[in-house]
Amino acid sequence: MKISNETKVGALTAIAIVLLILGFNFLKGRTMFKTGNFIYAEYPDAKGLMVSNPVFINGYQVGSVYEIENTDANLKTIHIAIKLKSNYNIPDNSVASISSNPLGTPSIEIKLGNSANFLKSGEKIATANDAGLLASLTNKLGPVADQLKETTHTLDSVLRNINSVFDATAKNNLQGVIANMNRTTASLIGSAASIEQMLNAQSGSIAQSMNNVNAFTKNLADNNEKVTATLNNLETTTGNLSKADITGSVEKLKAAMDKVNGLLEKVASKDGSLGLLMTDKTLYNNLTNTVRSANILMDDLRVHPKRYVNISVFGKKDKSGPLTAPLNDSTGKP
Repeated sequence: MKISNETKVGALTAIAIVLLILGFNFLKGRTMFKTGNFIYAEYPDAKGLMVSNPVFINGYQVGSVYEIENTDANLKTIHIAIKLKSNYNIPDNSVASISSNPLGTPSIEIKLGNSANFLKSGEKIATANDAGLLASLTNKLGPVADQLKETTHTLDSVLRNINSVFDATAKNNLQGVIANMNRTTASLIGSAASIEQMLNAQSGSIAQSMNNVNAFTKNLADNNEKVTATLNNLETTTGNLSKADITGSVEKLKAAMDKVNGLLEKVASKDGSLGLLMTDKTLYNNLTNTVRSANILMDDLRVHPKRYVNISVFGKKDKSGPLTAPLNDSTGKP
């Protein structure tokens, strides 16, 4: 039986189409016949999940999305079939969530539970809505944005208060303060220069003072023996003073002072002759009159000697009256 070329071409074309379909489904993780271990999940939002997207448990790919179907015409629930690569022990309280990746394809992440019972092929796994990376960042940035907004309002109020405080008078005062600070800085610079000059090792006053101190200490070192002798003499003197009966001397001095005070009291009193001589005016007046009478007598004897001595050598007896007052001396004083 002879087969025509057209039949051969048609058969080869059909075989190529079948192989293409099988290869495409194989690359997508699907086979012509639905065989293997399947579990199912339902989500209200597929988040861009597509057939052949990976399924992970603890970062390890355990399967892939086999098919995605809608359960009703309103698309309220998306039915997803997960084909596992092997028969894994997945606790029946595990949770499958869709992880969206803005830089890659979304995937399903299964978080294992702690139940002792495991899911069987064809059973449904519990699902949860994963907020995703962007949603988590948005949720975290939301309070921060609110705080930043509040901070902005507060900063605006502060700036307004600052503008109200820094009026023309305040600005002038601030400029005056800055000018005073400049003058203070200049004074500090001058003081620093003075201090530097004082600290100069050659000509500074502190260096000169140190030189004087060094010279003084050198003199002390040179006269160490003399200083030692002086200290020994001082020690000897203090020892003698400590051995001296200072208390007895003070008591004797006190007794002598008491006697002197008694003597002065007697001199000042009118009981003794010396006291009367110092205090009684009558004795003074008598002594004064006596001295005056003696002066008159001496003057009268000098002027009228014949009245007291009758000798012929002086001629006749002087019969004039006696003197009643002393004569003036040659100096003219009474």
